[in-house]
Amino acid sequence: MNAPAELNPQEAAALAHVKAAERAAANIPVAPGVQPRSIERAAVIGAGTMGGGIAMALAAAGIPVTLIDADDAGLQRGLARIRDNYEQSIKRGKLDPATRDQRLALIVGSTALADVARADIVIEAVFEDLGLKQRIFDELDQYAKAGAILATNTSGLDINEIAAVTQRPQDVVGAHFFSPAHVMRLLEVVRADLTSDDAVITLMELGRRMGKVSVYSLVYPGFIGNALFRNYNREAHFLVEDGALPHEVDAALKDFGYAMGIFAVHDMAGNDVGYQTRKAQMATRPTDRRWNDLIMKLVEMGRLGQKSGKGWYRYEAGDRSPHRDPEVEQYIVDESARMGITRRAISREEIIKRCVYGMINEGAKLLEQRIALRASDIDVVYVTGYGFPAKRGGPMYYADQIGLDNVYRDISRFYAQDGYWWKPAPLLERLAREGKKFADLPTLA
Repeated sequence: MNAPAELNPQEAAALAHVKAAERAAANIPVAPGVQPRSIERAAVIGAGTMGGGIAMALAAAGIPVTLIDADDAGLQRGLARIRDNYEQSIKRGKLDPATRDQRLALIVGSTALADVARADIVIEAVFEDLGLKQRIFDELDQYAKAGAILATNTSGLDINEIAAVTQRPQDVVGAHFFSPAHVMRLLEVVRADLTSDDAVITLMELGRRMGKVSVYSLVYPGFIGNALFRNYNREAHFLVEDGALPHEVDAALKDFGYAMGIFAVHDMAGNDVGYQTRKAQMATRPTDRRWNDLIMKLVEMGRLGQKSGKGWYRYEAGDRSPHRDPEVEQYIVDESARMGITRRAISREEIIKRCVYGMINEGAKLLEQRIALRASDIDVVYVTGYGFPAKRGGPMYYADQIGLDNVYRDISRFYAQDGYWWKPAPLLERLAREGKKFADLPTLA
């Protein structure tokens, strides 16, 4: 076996920063003396991939959980998926049969929402549909016991709108798990306007019991993680429209330290994820800015990714390795021409700056609006939940190392060239002018 590559001092410092940031993330603003509520039983609503993963994470922490789905067919699929996940873990030597049996015994299925009655926490994990989530939370008033935590696994909806339909908004909190939820270490704990201190610290502590890193956020579109990811994703697609090809963007990101490039990730997850939501939004979205719709057309061409054998790349039977595909590359070139874009060669340096600096700028907005408590919390979210290379320390730490004056200069240049999406965050501008770092900001906890 090859020995791991030795870290240089900068990389070692970045990893030390990440470890310290994980510890700091546990320090959140609550009134002195507030104690977490007791969590001895749980219920999860929605037996899909996410709900099943959450149930497995709870079972791994020794917490009995009732997994509830709307119909028996969906429930049985979910329970079968859980059993299969355990079998795969046994095959890989990650789990022994006795532990599998113990955990399976902690998970029971149901199709009755009334079976949340004994749960100390109810975690909703259904589709990202605000109306559906509101209907469920409205019903939970009838069935959940007094003092139960009512958590939503939404990845970016307004939790205040979900809490508003209940008679107990103080108990409603965001619990944004990352897929697969029984594996991924990140849990975004999102406080709505009326969420009580003890509900927040209960979920933070539950995350710790499940072996996760809990990071606190306020309500914001996409919270911390997806708010930054939108910028990363958007610029990657704009780069392809401007002259790069998917393999060139992915190669630059892998060279930077990502395990996978973004277009390979899209193909793995499925390019149709979120298609209907985006299609519905297209009719009413603002017309004063640039949008990227290449992925929408790919879906309409049947290029869904690995599951269809072709997406941004093509795939051979039984092989998940991405291969360049002249068909999709010609499609990209043709789309650029249709949009009136003159394609040009794009350097790896520009690819990294546009993908990463947009995240940094968004992170500055989150800090300014106090959505995130500290820059290091944003780093933790990105290293543990989004594959940002740990040896770079996270996007905000990385910006501090480059120098915020340098980052601000490039962002101002992109803003002059490309407009709306690159408007510099006022906080970034101020820190750059004062010669300061994100790390110099006072913590809000």
